Amino acid sequence: MGDSDSVAVKTYVPPYQKERWREHADRLGMSQSEFVRTMVQAGRRDFEVPERSAATTDDEPGGAADSGLEPQVKELLDPEDGRSWDELLERLTENTENRLESALDTLQERNVVKYRRREGYVLREEP
Repeated sequence: MGDSDSVAVKTYVPPYQKERWREHADRLGMSQSEFVRTMVQAGRRDFEVPERSAATTDDEPGGAADSGLEPQVKELLDPEDGRSWDELLERLTENTENRLESALDTLQERNVVKYRRREGYVLREEP
């Protein structure tokens, strides 16, 4: 297969998230597929997943117990009512998604970035 060929990728998201993505894609004049592809690429830009060495344990720095999310997770949990993985994930990522959308909107308004249908978001060239 060449670089210009396309293959399907399938994922499952809660209905509220699909609706939010559809609305955002509509605002950008994009198909849902193009929106998801663009957002994944935008999220991957400058995003590195640190490698976890085999020697790292959950009890030492860099382990699962040191994810930096503990305070936020504890704040979302309640001794009386449980929350599902999807509910926790939604609450934790909602702020990031909103911040990314706001940043992109602002950068587009200031003509710092532009959206190209085939490439996604790109920096505008300096005049």
